[in-house]
Amino acid sequence: MGCNKNNCNFARSAALAKASVLDVAHEKCCPHRCHSNIKPFIRMLQLDDFYHARSVLRQVLRPTALVQARKINPEMEVYLKPECLQRTGSFKVRGAYYKISQLSDAEKAKGVIACSAGNHAQGVALAATSMGVKSLICLPESAPISKIEATRRLGAEVCLVPGVYDDAYQKALQLRDEYGYTFVHPFDDAHVIAGQGTIGLELIEQLPDVDAVIVPVGGGGLIAGIAFVIKQLRPHVKVYGVQAEGAPCMLKSIETHHVIALDSVSTIADGIAVKVPGRLTFSTCQQYVDGIITVSEDEICAAILQLIEAEKMIAEGAGATTVAAAMFNKVPLKGKKVVCVVSGGNIDVTILNRVINRGLAKSGRLCTIDLELDDQPGKLVEVCGVVAQQGANITSVHHDRSTNRKKVNTCVLRLTMETKNQTHIDNILQALREKGFEPYVNSHLK
Repeated sequence: MGCNKNNCNFARSAALAKASVLDVAHEKCCPHRCHSNIKPFIRMLQLDDFYHARSVLRQVLRPTALVQARKINPEMEVYLKPECLQRTGSFKVRGAYYKISQLSDAEKAKGVIACSAGNHAQGVALAATSMGVKSLICLPESAPISKIEATRRLGAEVCLVPGVYDDAYQKALQLRDEYGYTFVHPFDDAHVIAGQGTIGLELIEQLPDVDAVIVPVGGGGLIAGIAFVIKQLRPHVKVYGVQAEGAPCMLKSIETHHVIALDSVSTIADGIAVKVPGRLTFSTCQQYVDGIITVSEDEICAAILQLIEAEKMIAEGAGATTVAAAMFNKVPLKGKKVVCVVSGGNIDVTILNRVINRGLAKSGRLCTIDLELDDQPGKLVEVCGVVAQQGANITSVHHDRSTNRKKVNTCVLRLTMETKNQTHIDNILQALREKGFEPYVNSHLK
């Protein structure tokens, strides 16, 4: 049957929304995402699927440890599930490996295709190569170079697609139809969800009295698997999802009670920069997830910095969202045992310096101020003297006579300083005002 944007079956969407975890084949998805040709066969996902996935994955992957993080939030007992230490640096290899392991010999012979912002690509590449299966990966051109090259090194052929993840998704479907590959969906697939959900089995065994789990959310495969497992085995445990403010596709879908497509996404957390959540994952979140919250770019950067400094752990933006949620009290979990799933650590090192600076600025440890001064000898020394008396370290000085100003005989001084916290910054500003200066904080770092 042909696909028409205006004849999407609302009843089918409603039925999916009411179901638990459904195994729905996503074949030949239309560009309008109405999924008018979803196969009628629907299978309830069982807990046994997750145990089977774990038995398969145990042969090739190691469980990640649970690490207590005492400095994330003193009002919570926080533990980290560091999937950034998993093979390929991300949880994605779990779902990818289990999915490919369940293919028939004929399907494996034709090869697999996938689309990804980076981590799923590496998971599919590693899994396919280890099983002797050809893999073709469609990545958005905006994907970090480090992830693109890592995918190639793991044995996959890479096809770069202009745009974001959803554009790569459409390209992968096109190539699948042309060449007969099996499409390995990054999140909206029962086998993939089962693979990701093995994290839930692990953390329950590692911390039986856990009170809550915080999970990053992009398309929803990770939280779908974890939430399903936890609610089956520990119904009282809270499961919260976290999205970046610039990519809240699951949150908006939950709020409107149906899957919606965002017009655009923009976030440092490229691993969860998804316009449209999955339908299987959406229905799972509706039934099993206790809440979806968002964190800002500055909060993500601060969390990355906190993990580096306090936990000696490198996390990418998506992985750090859960830590940001705990750090900035986005969830009501005071006094609770909380697991933050750090989903990946494949951050592009070329942006790490910018991330650290934004994290320092968010935590009040780096501050840039602008002042308009009389352009005469001694004024710069006077300002620097005030800053020195307050115990701040100046790292950058910019003296500008060309900027448009109210007075001709003035200049603009920009100072970047290492500070202790926001109170320290406030004290510096107050000391400058007492000397007759009018400083204001420049927000370019934020």
